[in-house]
Order: sequence, then structure tokens, then C-alpha cells
Amino acid sequence: MAEAQLTLRPVRHDDEEVVRAARRSLATNDFDFAVGWQPDMAWTTYIDRLDEFRRARQLPKPWVPATFLLAEVDGEVVGRTSVRHELNDHLLALGGHIGYAVLPDHRRRGYASEILRQSLVIARSFDVARVLVTCDEDNEASARVILRHGGALEDVVDDPDSNKRKQRYWIG
Repeated sequence: MAEAQLTLRPVRHDDEEVVRAARRSLATNDFDFAVGWQPDMAWTTYIDRLDEFRRARQLPKPWVPATFLLAEVDGEVVGRTSVRHELNDHLLALGGHIGYAVLPDHRRRGYASEILRQSLVIARSFDVARVLVTCDEDNEASARVILRHGGALEDVVDDPDSNKRKQRYWIG
């Protein structure tokens, strides 16, 4: 079963190619797999930046402290999560505390549910009692995952950046 074998781990120096490939595979969904990374950025700079975000050091506006982890099963990256330790106005309106993704080739195996379950544990370790998780209104699979983990739909809002609507769920 997926839950027993999926682990969340920090990005490593040897992950550049797999992250590039993951980013390309989700680009058609307008989803940024590698939060905060630009293709012209040195990979070591990106890894250092993720560590600074996790430790809440030298955060440029509008970034908030966050833990970014890859989801791995049997040595293969299947997805990722970004757990924000706090919210700014934009994240409160649209992004939430947790942003997760499963790569297209690995969907429908329970990985999204396990990524969210482990991400909730991480959020709570940063004293986030009520966790906001959002998804696109047309993403029924993600909505089911959020509901399975106790999500209560608060509302649906317009996302001016994507011309989509976001469902906002609170867990806890």
C-alpha cells in the first residue's frame, strides 16, 4: 500500500534533473513543482534558499517560512509538498498552508492522501492548529483527498492570477 512506503524528504544536491523533469511534467497544469526555483538559478543556491525558508531566515517579501519536501516511493520521486508555517494575505486567500502535488505517472495510488497526511503532521509541528488547504474547483480528486482528511469547505473564491476558482478547506 502507498502509505507504508511513501516518505517526505528534503531536496538533495543530486535531485536537480528529477526536479527539472517534474517541473516540466506539471507545467501543462500551470503548477509550479519547484517553489521558488528559476531555471537560471544555480541548484546549490536553490537548496540553500529552501533551507533559509525553512529556518525563516532572509525571507524576501512576500515569502513566508515554509518546508519544501519531495515525496519518494522506493527511491523514486512521485510528488512534493510545501508546508507554510504561517500565512500572508495571498496564502490566506488562495494558497493555504499546504501545497502538494503528485506527478501524473504516479496518480491514483494513494500518494496524494499520504502526502497530505504527512504534511499535516509537519504543519502541526510548527503550531499550526487549523490548516488551510486549497484546490482548484475542478480538481475533484484533490477535493476528495482534502475531505478524507477532515477538510471543511469554507468557500470558493476567484483566483485572479489563473482565472480559476479555488475551494478553501480548513482542517483541524
